[in-house]
Amino acid sequence: MESRCPYVLDTTGRDVHAEGERLREQGQIARVELPQGVMGWTVVGHELAMELLTDPRVSKNPRQHWPAYISGEIGQDWPLASWPAMENMTTAYGEDHTRLRRPVVKAFTPRRIRAMQPYIEKTVASLLDDLAATAPGEVVDLKKHFAYRLPASIICDLFGIPEEARAEVLRGGEVTTDSSITPEEAAANVQMWTKQFAQFIEAKRQFPGDDLTSDLIADTESGLTDSELIGTLFVALGAGSETVMNLITHAVFRLLTNPDQRAMVEDGRASWEDVIEETLRVESPLNMLPLRYAVEDIEVDGVTIPKGDPILMGYAAIGRDPNVHGETAAEWDITRSDKEHLSFGHGTHYCFGAPLARMEAMIALPALFNRFPDMAMAVSEDELEPQGTFIMNGYKTLPVVLSAPVGAHAAS
Repeated sequence: MESRCPYVLDTTGRDVHAEGERLREQGQIARVELPQGVMGWTVVGHELAMELLTDPRVSKNPRQHWPAYISGEIGQDWPLASWPAMENMTTAYGEDHTRLRRPVVKAFTPRRIRAMQPYIEKTVASLLDDLAATAPGEVVDLKKHFAYRLPASIICDLFGIPEEARAEVLRGGEVTTDSSITPEEAAANVQMWTKQFAQFIEAKRQFPGDDLTSDLIADTESGLTDSELIGTLFVALGAGSETVMNLITHAVFRLLTNPDQRAMVEDGRASWEDVIEETLRVESPLNMLPLRYAVEDIEVDGVTIPKGDPILMGYAAIGRDPNVHGETAAEWDITRSDKEHLSFGHGTHYCFGAPLARMEAMIALPALFNRFPDMAMAVSEDELEPQGTFIMNGYKTLPVVLSAPVGAHAAS
């Protein structure tokens, strides 16, 4: 079998797409070096990802299938320690995964998601009213004031997170997705969110409400332990805010920098569904998702993944696979007939919040552009800073001008 030299991942995520292309030079899967010299693999090919995402020889449970974690070699001070530390459906295998996923999926029924539409519309309208107070010509960070606030409000309301605790609760998820944090920051974050969610769960036990956290606590059939409840809340809040934020941010940026395609949406030649699905394909909100583990030696794409090795899914690169989308795979084109992507995963670990994420984007994007038809980027693409991690695919900020300065049209 072929031996591949490890590629040292850039923990600062300066250019995740360029890095994805370099990884692709090794084939559908690349040998990579994670923080602190931990060796692993990143899948960048669509076909292989489909295969491994449903392969029973691939586990998500580090407590069963990652020897370095079991032995204590990987501790809480590892920069990605939050991922294996949480006990929930995303770190479970086999029957445990089914048991942990069932109560959450039950809460995210299609009927419940549809019933949320008026509430999402009201939240979007309120955020747009806040933006409308911006002075004409003033630069505003649309990521911070819209793309972040919308999903954060929705998911925190769903799980009953009190207003005064939201910033701190969501901060834990933001740190978890930062691959450049120090060992000290990693250890402190694990301790902080564990304590924080334990206190929140105890408060909900004493004073339950009409929210999903109270429902999960009351669901005695699922038999979730406190540790599993903490892990479930952590992944639901993180996935429900960070990923939707990046989806909306990328979609807005692409529409503002591709006026011809924006015009196609406005005159009906293309749909908002086209915008959302093509954005998910070419700009997956997640760049690389940690972590999976080889249950046994696995031979794929000319190499052997040794038993116990960690595996990452390189969703940003997978969406741009030229074997699926041809030479223009890296181009954002809403008229593309095949927008197939795996940005919400595949198989038993498919994202349970995908319908909610799509609904939020479907409501938010047309409302935003209808309210601010003159919106424009305030900086060039070269001036946008990356999010600063190899886990997520996003920008730190999205500076825009919502409307032209007073007198600008007359002057021109």
